Amino acid sequence: MNKTISKDELKNMGFLQNQAVEIIRQAKYYMVQQGYPYYNNKRLGRVPCHAVEYIIGVSLEEGDTNG
Repeated sequence: MNKTISKDELKNMGFLQNQAVEIIRQAKYYMVQQGYPYYNNKRLGRVPCHAVEYIIGVSLEEGDTNG
């Protein structure tokens, strides 16, 4: 899975504004810790889906009925 996600897409999934912003912030921090300094940029608003999945603990794949 090589897809990215933004705060607006998280809001469309049902997260509140502040929750979506915080998830993106935590995902960016996670990516920097994984060795990707590209995500250490306050203007960047998209992160890989796998980073968000790691933060929230739920799969984001379409058609997934387990979460």
